[in-house]
Amino acid sequence: MNDLRFETAGPANPAGTAPALLEDWRLIHNAIIPTAPLSPGDVRERAGRNRLDVVYVDGVAVGCSTVRPPDEETPAATVIARVLPEYRGRGYGTALYAHGLAHARTLSDAGVETVVLASNEEGLRFALARGFVETERYVLPGDTVPFVTLRLAENETAGTDVAAD
Repeated sequence: MNDLRFETAGPANPAGTAPALLEDWRLIHNAIIPTAPLSPGDVRERAGRNRLDVVYVDGVAVGCSTVRPPDEETPAATVIARVLPEYRGRGYGTALYAHGLAHARTLSDAGVETVVLASNEEGLRFALARGFVETERYVLPGDTVPFVTLRLAENETAGTDVAAD
C-alpha cells in the first residue's frame, strides 16, 4: 500500500490540532454526508468530544473517521469510517476502519456500532461484510434520507479481510 498516514484530532491529540486537519476531515465528511454538512465550528465541537482521524495517502486526504465514546444514550462505542468515492476499493477504508475499531475497543465493553447514510450503498455493504447488523433507521429533522445504525454482531471479530471499501 502507498504511504498511508493517520492524523488524529480531538481528545486523542491533547497537544492541539492543526486547522488544516480539521478542514480536511470536514471536507471529506461533507462529501460523504451531503445531507448533513458541518461547519468549521461544528467540527471543532465534535473534535472536543470525539476522536477524529484523517487518512492521507501520499499526502492526499482520502478518508476520515469518527470514534464516539459511549454516552448515556449509547453504551457502545461508535466507529464511522468514510472514504472518498474515487479512493474506494483500494483497502483504505479497511485500514481506516481497523484503526478506529482498535481505539473503540479501548472505550467500551458494550460493543461497537456504526452509522451509515442509507443512500451510501457501498458503505452499507462495507459494514454488513464486517458483521454489522442493522438496528435502527432515523431521519434528522429537515432531512429526507435516513441514517442507518448498525451494531457489530456479538460473535463477530470485525475482521478486515473484505476489501469492500
